[in-house]
Amino acid sequence: MSDPSTPRPSYAPPAGYVAPTGFPAPYATPGVPSPAASPFAAPAPPRSSMLGVVALLASVAATVLSPIIATVAAVGIGAGLGRQNLSLDEWTGGDLSVLSPVRDWVLLGEVAFWAGTLLGVWALVQGIVAITRRAGRVQGIIAVVLAAIGPVVFAIAVQVSLTLGYGL
Repeated sequence: MSDPSTPRPSYAPPAGYVAPTGFPAPYATPGVPSPAASPFAAPAPPRSSMLGVVALLASVAATVLSPIIATVAAVGIGAGLGRQNLSLDEWTGGDLSVLSPVRDWVLLGEVAFWAGTLLGVWALVQGIVAITRRAGRVQGIIAVVLAAIGPVVFAIAVQVSLTLGYGL
């Protein structure tokens, strides 16, 4: 056995040796800690969840508020057109002048549709960004799901309320 108090010889590369180039330095991969890193290093501070919260608010506005406004407009359209007692030929003829008595309600419904579309696309994109950046991930996931089902909710709400309004 060797005595632990005696120094060990160190390895010296031969004279004229040059380290090869073109290879990454050991443990230089971004995001991977080196073995020499302290185990007591402070963890990264948590990110703000505001990105996901804003996406969630936009998706709620697109999925809930926009169909509510469109429902009010569709009931007005249905009630206005129901009073005219339109025949099937007037609907299938392609003449949109039948909507002129309810043009205010049609405009309100169209504004609700485009506002909901804009908010829904914004919520979808911002929700995806929140998920990938891990800044409000749960809220981002909920925002993406709500923004995805928003058009279905809108279409069902408008169809049901238009039918109900037509019956008034």
